[in-house]
Amino acid sequence: MEKSVGVVDGVDSKSCYMQKFRLYETRSRFYMIGRDKSRTFWRVLKIDRLEPSELNIVEDPTLYSEAECCDILKRIHDGNKSTGGLKFVTTCYGIIGFIKFLEPYYMLLITKRKKIGTICGHAVYAITKSEMVLIPHPSVRSKLAYSKDENRYKKLLCSMDLTKDFFYSYSYNIMLSLQKNLSGHNVIGQSLYETLFVWNEFLTRGIRNTLQNTSWTVALVYGFFKQVNLSISGREFNMIIIARRSRHYAGTRYLKRGVNKRGRVANDVETEQIVFADASDGSPMQISSVVQLRGSIPLFWSQEASPLNMKPDIILSHKDAMFEATKLHFDNLVTRYGNPIIILNLIKTREKRPRETILRTEFANAVKSINQNLSKDERLRFLHWDLHRHSRRSKATNVLLQLGKVAAFALKLTGIFYCPVTPNMKLEGLFPYSFSENNHVIDESVAVQDSISNDENKDYNVKPKTLQSGVLRTNCIDCLDRTNVAQYAYGLVALGSQLQALGFTEDPHIDLDNPLAKEVMTAYESMGDTLAFQYGGSAAHNKIFSERRGQWKAAAQSQELIRTIQRYYNNTYLDGAKQKAINIFLGHFQPQQGKPLLWELDSDQHYNVGSYGPNLADGIDGSFIRRSQSDGNIIDESDATIRNLHAPDCQHSSKNPDKRSLLKSASDTFSCESSICNCRQIYGGMGKDQYSESDHICYAEHGDACDCSNFLDVDSLSSGNSCEEELLERSISITSDHIVNEQITEVPASESGPILKEKQSEEKLNKSGKHTDSFEKWVTHGEILYI
Repeated sequence: MEKSVGVVDGVDSKSCYMQKFRLYETRSRFYMIGRDKSRTFWRVLKIDRLEPSELNIVEDPTLYSEAECCDILKRIHDGNKSTGGLKFVTTCYGIIGFIKFLEPYYMLLITKRKKIGTICGHAVYAITKSEMVLIPHPSVRSKLAYSKDENRYKKLLCSMDLTKDFFYSYSYNIMLSLQKNLSGHNVIGQSLYETLFVWNEFLTRGIRNTLQNTSWTVALVYGFFKQVNLSISGREFNMIIIARRSRHYAGTRYLKRGVNKRGRVANDVETEQIVFADASDGSPMQISSVVQLRGSIPLFWSQEASPLNMKPDIILSHKDAMFEATKLHFDNLVTRYGNPIIILNLIKTREKRPRETILRTEFANAVKSINQNLSKDERLRFLHWDLHRHSRRSKATNVLLQLGKVAAFALKLTGIFYCPVTPNMKLEGLFPYSFSENNHVIDESVAVQDSISNDENKDYNVKPKTLQSGVLRTNCIDCLDRTNVAQYAYGLVALGSQLQALGFTEDPHIDLDNPLAKEVMTAYESMGDTLAFQYGGSAAHNKIFSERRGQWKAAAQSQELIRTIQRYYNNTYLDGAKQKAINIFLGHFQPQQGKPLLWELDSDQHYNVGSYGPNLADGIDGSFIRRSQSDGNIIDESDATIRNLHAPDCQHSSKNPDKRSLLKSASDTFSCESSICNCRQIYGGMGKDQYSESDHICYAEHGDACDCSNFLDVDSLSSGNSCEEELLERSISITSDHIVNEQITEVPASESGPILKEKQSEEKLNKSGKHTDSFEKWVTHGEILYI
């Protein structure tokens, strides 16, 4: 007997989620049977196998009992006996998506999982095994399905290791922060997949649009997840660190730099720190979260990976003279997090040969330009702090103490999210997925509310005590090594405030020698290593963390050197293939018959060949460019799909070879071939010459000085983790050009206005005798800008 859609035995299916599936096959169809965790209802999905190049999916609207589902399977088997009957294929835990290369469709499934954490009673899982199932029956496949090009695309996709750093939840919106999940402006239904952090949005688009629901798929987030149980003063609590990588402008270190025309930046990662204590004796569960960001400097700049140079020049484009893309980026951050936006810029203030300082000056000019049209409350808060210089002149403890004071000021401006959760609330209704709704609300900022409630669950009322408004955005050059140190310092300060809000402590300060600080450092160090592998190809450089642990200096230096070499090798020889795999997975390149193949195109660009008709190759030159070229690689882009068009690789050298032609490495001939895939297994130029050296003066485009006020009270402050740069400076150079570059000496103070001002500032401070040595160092070497 059929049950009415939505209710089985009095249970509303909209409050339950299918978590386990069984896949069966006949000659003409795949049948997927899904059920909820409590075995309350079963559903059936039918996938056609007789169409060689189209995806036909039909969902049975009926909800069945277990007995009814068994009866259906028996009848299907009996009806197909003449062609082999019904055969069991595999057990799975959700559909990752569907993908097509040149002809047939493939279905990607999670076949093994492991629980890695729990948020408010909602389990979070990682993938431990996945399978790739070819959909069309062998009898309808053409030779194209077995072609060399088809197999090469499959190998590329299989090089995306889904068993590393992907995670998901059936009932908790893991792609959103806790504050957004507890807000009245929840992103629901299919729009959850269209948010920044769902990496299989493209892969699931077909089934979601066909069925108008997300019942059969899981939303994968890529980044880092770690949950640890800690204690203070004998009381236990849980801390969760979540890093969510944006799927927009995603890629590898040298192939994705800066910003694109839509304001999306490379290596855009949202880090959330959740702290909660389980409820006891009927008291509310206490939970708090803090969000911070890392992301590439939002300018049009690039670097060319080269086997001949371990320190590629930074090439700054001046195409966006009005900083429109930079403004779009910060407008997006305001939409997502509210005001204020606090920028912590950790790049160098002085170099023998300007590299980072080129970006430093241009970044300051961009912020100055943007702030001219904003009200005082809306202005970007900008802080320059040369972590590399401080880490070379001070011990790790002093650097972390100083960063901690910067973090405390930033945290005071943004606040934290804190909310007591009553014990009788329905967790399944707290973070509702829509069973069939398609609400297109994307990246909404969280409105301040006195209370948040759910009309369908009147037995609870969530009342946030405090809300976070605004965010701290930290960057260095790669947003890996130095950035991770600063994010740890911020996380530690935030943890103190979170524990105070939860009632665990009266004083928010956590000393660096506290065992708790060491546990937090371990978690952030693990996150830094994970993100560094994803973007840079090696673990993070952890000079400051190593010093704090008391690691033998020689051993630490050897470790850092090995990581430098590993990162250099990956960036030079392997990242091309890695970028191609990412572009395939995210749908930035969609293969089509009769169109250029991915490996014939430049490895660092996005493509949607079908969008440009038969004239795609028109205007393609023979130059091979191995840099990101963030200055104009977006022709057309929607929030769901980014589409780019650029010159492909050329297998023949140009008539007038230049430096770029030397950058073609071995990876471009074997990178895609080197991936080994089980067919059913997815394995796991110079900018501005002027650059600022003083502390309270910034220089505009033509070197004009302008007054800057501080967003920090420097009088209350006392007193880098760029190990890769430091090791490279000591190592033997590969090219003569690099040797010449290293022999260039610093400009004498008498020839440089900014440096002269710095010297005069030092003399003035020394004569006055009113400030401590640590304060003098801050004023002299750490520029604070509030433009």
